Amino acid sequence: MKYFSINLYIKILHCAIEEGMPREDFMHLPTPINALDNVSVIPAEEFLSLHEFLVDKLGRGFPVRVGQKMIIEDYGVLGLSWRTCSKVGEIFERSERYFKLLSNTFDWQIKKEGNISHIVLNREAHRKGMELSTEASLSATVVVLKAMSEKDISPIQVCFKHEKPKDLSSHIVAFNCPMLFDQPQYSISYNTVDLNLRTAKADASINNYLLQQVDEKTKGIKIPGHKIINDVEAIIKDALPTGIPSIHYISDLLAMSNRTLTRRLSEAGVTYRDLIKRTQETMAKNMLYNTEQSIGEIAFLTGFSEQSAFNRAFKNWTGQTPTEFRKNN
Repeated sequence: MKYFSINLYIKILHCAIEEGMPREDFMHLPTPINALDNVSVIPAEEFLSLHEFLVDKLGRGFPVRVGQKMIIEDYGVLGLSWRTCSKVGEIFERSERYFKLLSNTFDWQIKKEGNISHIVLNREAHRKGMELSTEASLSATVVVLKAMSEKDISPIQVCFKHEKPKDLSSHIVAFNCPMLFDQPQYSISYNTVDLNLRTAKADASINNYLLQQVDEKTKGIKIPGHKIINDVEAIIKDALPTGIPSIHYISDLLAMSNRTLTRRLSEAGVTYRDLIKRTQETMAKNMLYNTEQSIGEIAFLTGFSEQSAFNRAFKNWTGQTPTEFRKNN
């Protein structure tokens, strides 16, 4: 599952309220404002939809303004560990390792070119909300680096993959440097000398302690059980045409051990075999109802090597043969 930290979600809501949005407007959300306790992450699609909703209400520059209001404490333990890096630019090295505390939708990379360092944000803007979220991330980078150095360092260029917005007033205030749109990648560029500045709060012993806390927090991110189930079912669906996938295959894709995946499914009240059968049944019913594919083709696409085995399984699921189901529906 692609996700964002609940801290970022809450920050966006609070910024919208500060700009005049009533709390009542956030009660209809899939994860409403009054149901955020004990939630650690928000599905990416919900997070991106919120960006799109708020831009319609508060204007195209809203995500950039959110970025400008970010403070290091908003990033939790990861933010504290940033403060105690020895050099400003180490924030990006730290992010490569621990950014999944905030989101698993992108990563950072530094590319040096002479005296310039280009910080590349590797992310695909597959929808408007991702473009907006990326602008917020780049805007936040500006204020975070200033906070780390306690100096007025500024970028020398910012690049966006998406097209130029009509209203750039918030962008101009936030970045105060040349901005290029329709570029091959998202990036923000600094003089390397600025990234090599010693941070104002550098302290090796505190830094080591906080890194240990970040490790614990990283391991402690727990995706909701229903999201795990949805992810596993989606992978099974993609894999079935080549045969029933093993749990080893699924756990590798989800970056979990077999034991952890089995336990998480058990906590959600299902077994891996349950999900295999459920996905096969759902796919089979859908194809029998909505397509003219032969029973043999459907058997193959749902992971069966023989039509007779598919027929028996389908009769166990529904009490009908595939032919009877298609005729009656």
